[in-house]
Amino acid sequence: MKPIEIILLVIYALAILLTVYDKCIAGGRRRRVPEQLFFILALLGGSFVMYLTMLLIRHKTKHKRFMLGLPLIMAAQIALYYILV
Repeated sequence: MKPIEIILLVIYALAILLTVYDKCIAGGRRRRVPEQLFFILALLGGSFVMYLTMLLIRHKTKHKRFMLGLPLIMAAQIALYYILV
């Protein structure tokens, strides 16, 4: 496995775990995961798995920032990939 693949797998895992964790603690008095962290992970490559996880567990689906922002990040990443490759 190439190093970039390992890094992406770690980012995917973090994106999924933090999304599920934030859903589990939502509504309680515990400190939530900052939205900026979600977007940082999305920009680093976790946008697709994060978006899919949010849809599957119905977390942050009413937030336009996520439901429009994550697909826009995905589109930009796809475009960048095709430009570079």
